[in-house]
Amino acid sequence: MKAAYYDVFGGTENIKVGQLPLPEVKEGEVLVRVKAAGVNPVDAVVMAGYLEGMLPVEFPAIPGWDVAGVVEDRGFSARRFNVGDEVYAYARRPTVQGGTFAEYIVLPESYLAQKPKNLSFAEAAGIPLVGLTAYQSMFDKGQLQAGQNVLILGASGGIGTLGIQLAKEKGATVIGVASQKNHAFMLKLGADHVVDYNGQDVGEAVKNLFPDGVDLIFDAASGDTLQQSLKALKTGGTLVSILHQGQGLPQNINFHYVFVEPNARQLEELRELAEAGKLTVHVSETYSLDHAAKALDQIASHHTKGKIVVVP
Repeated sequence: MKAAYYDVFGGTENIKVGQLPLPEVKEGEVLVRVKAAGVNPVDAVVMAGYLEGMLPVEFPAIPGWDVAGVVEDRGFSARRFNVGDEVYAYARRPTVQGGTFAEYIVLPESYLAQKPKNLSFAEAAGIPLVGLTAYQSMFDKGQLQAGQNVLILGASGGIGTLGIQLAKEKGATVIGVASQKNHAFMLKLGADHVVDYNGQDVGEAVKNLFPDGVDLIFDAASGDTLQQSLKALKTGGTLVSILHQGQGLPQNINFHYVFVEPNARQLEELRELAEAGKLTVHVSETYSLDHAAKALDQIASHHTKGKIVVVP
């Protein structure tokens, strides 16, 4: 099969595109023909070797943890899906090797969910990592409820845009933080308030809107924006971050760090929301496998609006 892969840790100059062996389908697994693969900042981070202590990597390693595609073959006891079914998945395994930047991927069938029927493969491939991250951060850890308010940092990126929509569907009030150029985009997705992180203290700006503070901060940006935002968190409020691991935070904050895990049941919930018209995915650009390195350079810039995808 054709794949983009790397043999050593480093930058995108190490990405090769060529033929690798088709992975073997074992018991309980399915072979999926990849129609589209979502690109995420973590793909570049893993490739650089920064998560090696947490995620072992075996070379040659294929990047990519998001996939939408078609079931091509099934192993023994894998009968949840039929050959030809359209599926999507968050494809992170305990060891990084067989990713989604390829023509095929083998996954445990327990990872898969039915692809939203009303979305293209490119749009569906933009959901799993960011959708599950937002879901697990705000609902599993953040315990966000209807009537509460949530401050989303990095709200115009892939995770933030899904976060806005999921929080609104839950019945929460949403404040999105991003640069001025993305404010109309966030409001269209359902944000109630938007705050620019440039030229002002984000925490002060939020306190002007909500003098009593916010119930939940969902941090998908970290850095100065997070530090400024802490003053806008209610006493005893909750901070959930996908980047910060809690060092040096005030003791009165209910803090959780989230590293998203595969969850097919939650993907089915996201599918239902998408099919009900309550979840949309903005795909800003698509890349071929031959240009996978360019896709990884773009995502590493942290200035991507919505999602970008690789299409084999």
